[in-house]
Amino acid sequence: MRDDSPLQTRAAPDPPSWMELPVLPLSRAAFAPFGDVIETEGAANYPINGGTCLRFHDLARVSVGANGRTLINIFRARPVVWPLAIDKVERHPLGSQAFYPLERRAYLVVVAAPDPVSRALVPHAFLASGRQGVNYHPGIWHHPLLALAAESEFLVIDRGGPESNCEEAALATAYRISEPTGCEARRG
Repeated sequence: MRDDSPLQTRAAPDPPSWMELPVLPLSRAAFAPFGDVIETEGAANYPINGGTCLRFHDLARVSVGANGRTLINIFRARPVVWPLAIDKVERHPLGSQAFYPLERRAYLVVVAAPDPVSRALVPHAFLASGRQGVNYHPGIWHHPLLALAAESEFLVIDRGGPESNCEEAALATAYRISEPTGCEARRG
């Protein structure tokens, strides 16, 4: 997303038409349909540099597609306003997009997949610890970055190239997320 859209900071109004979206802990198994969880816990590793460093190897499948190049960015995200409105998502059809928190603060991850029957996009929300990153596979619908307690910086690896690589969609049903229990405590 290239603009200063307030998607991540807009509070949800209180009408009964908003559905509450539960927030689950982020895990490799729960997130597998959408991409990779980037974390050292349980990851393959081996010593390098004469034993002075431990390499956690191949943590995510980075894809830049044809005519693409890898971009390394830092995003600075403003904290959300509670309750949080979830009514739009975006996707990057030509490449993956990875986020890793630089300040070890917890953050929210919201992804969406088509319902098998109605084909409407159904969101899923995860609470990521400050020691977990995510890598969205190409074409996965997701909400823009959602920092929690404070302005937060993230290392972002994604695709650059001549083609447009961002599509947005409105959700058929509007959702909201109330502040997940323990958000303040889950900063590391």
